[in-house]
This record gives sequence, structure tokens and C-alpha cells, in this order.
Amino acid sequence: MKNLGNMLKQAQQMQTRMQEMQAKLEATEVEGSSGGGMVKVRLTGKGDLRRVTIDPSLMSADEREVLEDLLVAAHADAKQKVEATMAEEMQKATAGISLPPGMKLPF
Repeated sequence: MKNLGNMLKQAQQMQTRMQEMQAKLEATEVEGSSGGGMVKVRLTGKGDLRRVTIDPSLMSADEREVLEDLLVAAHADAKQKVEATMAEEMQKATAGISLPPGMKLPF
């Protein structure tokens, strides 16, 4: 029974850390960029789009396709950074508890 009590205590601690991590991710913003910084996209740690910044030189009809591609690339860059931040925070929240391969938190 002592092991069960220990497991429950660890689960509660992990749940608290998960809640703290989610609050931190919500407050975190990351920036992705493309075109040498000509297009920038800011996402929250939860992946919500907060801001798009576009260099004025891209605001012409001739540059429309380039701009579209740069927006997609900047978003992908920001999303990758969000996922890296989330993985780092998840590592802290689980405090070394190993999960089965392929399992991700939060469920």
C-alpha cells in the first residue's frame, strides 16, 4: 500500500506541474521568421497566432506569391519553436518520468 500512496502523491505532483506548464505556455510567445526576417509570425505557446509583421517591400502585387510562401515558412518556423518549447516544458513537468514511446502529454 505504501507504493500506491507514493504513486498517487507523484501523480498529484505531476498534475500540478502540468497545470503550471500549461499556464506558462499560454503566456509564452515565440517568433518565427522567413526571408531573412522580412516576414515574422508570433505564436503563443499553445499555437495561437498573435502577430504578423511584413516588410513593406513585399507589399506589391509582383511579390504576392513570394509573400504567401514566406508567410507559410514563418509560421512553420514559429510552430517548430512552439513544439520545442512544449517538449522542453513537458520534460520539466514529468520530472524524469518516462512515457511509453509515441505517447505524448497532455493526452
